[in-house]
Amino acid sequence: MRATLLMGAVCYDPKVVTIWTGFRQWFAYHGMPFDFVLYSHYERQVEDLVAGHLDAAWNSPLAWVRARRLAEAAGRTVRPLVMRDTDRDLTSVIVTRTDAGLEKLSDLAGRTVATGAVDSPQATLVPLAGLDALGIDVTVRRYNVGVGLHGDHIGGERDAARALVAGEVDAACLLDATHLTLLREGTLQPGTTTVIGQVGPYDHCNMTVVDTARPELVERFAELLLGMDYGDARVRPLLDLEGLHSWEEGRRSGYDLIESATDRLAFYGPGGQVTATGYQP
Repeated sequence: MRATLLMGAVCYDPKVVTIWTGFRQWFAYHGMPFDFVLYSHYERQVEDLVAGHLDAAWNSPLAWVRARRLAEAAGRTVRPLVMRDTDRDLTSVIVTRTDAGLEKLSDLAGRTVATGAVDSPQATLVPLAGLDALGIDVTVRRYNVGVGLHGDHIGGERDAARALVAGEVDAACLLDATHLTLLREGTLQPGTTTVIGQVGPYDHCNMTVVDTARPELVERFAELLLGMDYGDARVRPLLDLEGLHSWEEGRRSGYDLIESATDRLAFYGPGGQVTATGYQP
């Protein structure tokens, strides 16, 4: 077992380097031996975690699902150690133009719906699985921005919203928080769009740890994360960059919806194998 806790993180944005370099310095100040490795996509990060090359991984919800399945197939155990306060009880929305005359989800039958990237839990898998569960057949137009990053950005969602505004699609699937962001920034004008469906709640990212990690390091890692104080000027800028006010205990109970969406749309197999058609991170 390593004497230093080694964590993986996916570099979906340059700020990831700033965040975890800053946290590493803060951990060192508190005597915590910690280092991190950056990945270009989640699939390799998850595989390395389950193989024991990492002790922990800052995982997307979809990466958590695959880590759990791969670990179970390999006779290993993973668990969600901590998560952000902002990772709990999220929802996805399906948005139409207000002047389109679409009032309920069933009105989308036979219509074109824009989504984020193929591997976005919040802007593709969860809303499309929700429509499929209701028996609503739609034509999907995906905006595959940052494939492999599991929707850790709003590039694809922003493009889907722009397509909706331009009249190229009949509806767009968005994270509820992204919908609000697009309204604030002006990509969507207030009063021009209507939410006709909402799917959730579900949990988002978590810090996944594997059973090959040293227990005392994992315990100290959790203790320090949970003890980060938003009022501490040393960590507050980093917490702002990471989009949280506090770290919370990890939980498994919020991932059932993403597990079922993964199965319904055949994204991963029961053993964690990648089964999504055309998915190449």
